[in-house]
Amino acid sequence: MPTLSSFDWKKGAWTADGADSLTEKTIANICITGDWAPIRLFKDIMEEKPESVYGDLLPVLKSADLSLVNLESPLSDHGAPVYKSGAVFKGEQHHITALTSVPFDVVTLANNHVFDYGLDAFKDTLNVLNQNNIQWTGAGLSINEACRPLVVDVKGIKIAIVNFSEGEDLTAAGKTAGVMGWDLSRVEDTIKTIRSTIDFIIVIAHCGIEYIPFPPPYVAKAFKQMADVGADIIIGHHPHVPQGIQFYNQTPICYSLGNFAFYQKTDLYYRKLGYLVNLKVNKKSLLSLELVPYGIHDSGLSRLKEEKLPGFWNKFKEISLPLQDKKSLNEAWHGFLHYYGRQGFFNEISMIIEKIKTEPQKGAAMFRNRLTTLQHYHHWKDFLTCLVEGNLESSPEWSRKLIEEWLTCKTDGDRIG
Repeated sequence: MPTLSSFDWKKGAWTADGADSLTEKTIANICITGDWAPIRLFKDIMEEKPESVYGDLLPVLKSADLSLVNLESPLSDHGAPVYKSGAVFKGEQHHITALTSVPFDVVTLANNHVFDYGLDAFKDTLNVLNQNNIQWTGAGLSINEACRPLVVDVKGIKIAIVNFSEGEDLTAAGKTAGVMGWDLSRVEDTIKTIRSTIDFIIVIAHCGIEYIPFPPPYVAKAFKQMADVGADIIIGHHPHVPQGIQFYNQTPICYSLGNFAFYQKTDLYYRKLGYLVNLKVNKKSLLSLELVPYGIHDSGLSRLKEEKLPGFWNKFKEISLPLQDKKSLNEAWHGFLHYYGRQGFFNEISMIIEKIKTEPQKGAAMFRNRLTTLQHYHHWKDFLTCLVEGNLESSPEWSRKLIEEWLTCKTDGDRIG
């Protein structure tokens, strides 16, 4: 099974001994990607030449027996945006062709944008997915539907996808429709219940702080809990930048894949990078794991060029090593709190107060989300605790430098392949 010492940091890959000698008939190839939305510059590309947005990643996607993507917007031809803390996104129903052109087999829906245009737009999304034979999980019209794992059979191998998120903006399913929220006990019980009948369990979670290179400790703790109860791999997204990999008791955890087909107008380097995860599994175990990095451009995606890969993998190793022990992870998190600092807190509070003055409903949604979503709760709680205890500005230099690099490094044309 994969371990830190057996992972090839120069290739971003791991292969089990003897895996190459197994017959392809007994192996399932799984491809897992990150955030996808037909928005901004990618909107027209997905309408006019849907395959082209994937660039030279398309053969990788098409070669999978099972391909998964996080659908980070509703697909609907009508509706009005809801009041929420952040940006709102919506594709239209014809954008489904950018999913079927691969084709993607499964979309995960537990994220903070799938209800951006309300319940009717969400229903439209489910309808167009069903009509095009794309399976989905992670949200639903009831709590039972939202929490139900998706089980698929690939070459006789039973694979389950368990999908949950932080339920931002009070979108977690309960008495009404919603996403599978941060109910870790329920997620754990789901994994335990299906473990005896499933060959391979994939847990995918949408959570954490955006744009930083490390997961908050509460995310790492939750992901380890999923591994402890039987998950075979845990995948994270939402930060919109790549984060590292951990091997926890031989279970791979990829904390953030970064953006996928999700365009952001920015010249910040790490927001223009991502990686997908390729797996080979059989009925007994994980046989191989490969990470495939790519750049995100105005015209679509492209794999990093050969000469860019050593730099990527060196930096990937640098952000992965602190994940391997609790002390280093806490130091990494402290580096973020230190970098954010009192000025960051003042700026955020002032921005929310000003928004409440000018757009009361929007401002109220922003403040409400700071109080009800775990990423903001842990951020502010830990920041204020450091301030109370007088140790805010005592973080290790290495952690602050990596935080600053991820938040400020600009693209220069030579760095992205």
